[in-house]
Amino acid sequence: MSKRVLVTGGGGFLGSHLCRRLVQAGNEVLCIDDFCTGARENIEELLEDARFELKVHDITAPLDLEADEIYNLACPASPLSYQRDPIRTTKTSVQGAINMLDLAERSRAKIFQASTSEIYGDPATSPQAESYWGNVNPIGARACYNEAKRCAETLFINYWRQRKLRIKIARIFNTYGPNMQPDDGRVVSNFIVQALGNEPITVCGDGSQTRSFCYVDDCIEGFVRLMDTRDDIVGPINLGSSDEISILELATTIINLTGSTSKIIHAPLPSDDPKQRKPDTTLANAVIDWRPAVSLADGLRNTIAYFERRLANDRA
Repeated sequence: MSKRVLVTGGGGFLGSHLCRRLVQAGNEVLCIDDFCTGARENIEELLEDARFELKVHDITAPLDLEADEIYNLACPASPLSYQRDPIRTTKTSVQGAINMLDLAERSRAKIFQASTSEIYGDPATSPQAESYWGNVNPIGARACYNEAKRCAETLFINYWRQRKLRIKIARIFNTYGPNMQPDDGRVVSNFIVQALGNEPITVCGDGSQTRSFCYVDDCIEGFVRLMDTRDDIVGPINLGSSDEISILELATTIINLTGSTSKIIHAPLPSDDPKQRKPDTTLANAVIDWRPAVSLADGLRNTIAYFERRLANDRA
């Protein structure tokens, strides 16, 4: 049955893929974005579809709309973008969450919160299970995002407990794929853009820090499956790949896949940069029967092809 679905941050990397998936499933989709980090080109072809609507709006201001479901994705998500205006980042996560929860209550909608592995901080245990409370510096450079997302989870869980809202919380681990911005500061996009230009690839620290990278299609599949669960399943649930790779290995892999002549150089490690990031996805496996299906090599090939087209268009 067709639903009216609101997606905040729908012009962003993940949001644009989610909007496309929801429209293809026959839903009416209202995309909310102020384009502080999103891009209209991510949703350009959807604007021709009668089932898709765009509203330019900052979710720190209230909205009065009707929806059956709400996916709350609005917030700068890369360290470069969220540290550019830390106060705005915090307001988007916290005040934006309040506004969307209030909207869900008024319209009796089910609401999904895109949380993050950043709530675990620089973890003292690996892999990170949902029961782990994290190791976060509350006054560090990354706290505007980490602590704001933690607060948003608190708000969601208490609207569920106190006001009986139907909520879902997903903790998203490093996700990559087409529609990432070339200058967003994420490690995959940085490395691919540098490699395609045969420029030096900048690895922070010695590159021994690890991440687990999940392709965007797999992540979106997890969103939809979690949203479709029974009302008593609220999360949080980790969504991410359990295949761990060092940043140095990632750089080497991208050089090989692009056939680049880039050399690796090293830069200082950013403040509070996690040494290890790997999800325990036991809960996602059991509750929503979810496992990533796209290998890192295949996902990187798709992402490289996207950036080749994107950079060629930018030069044209």
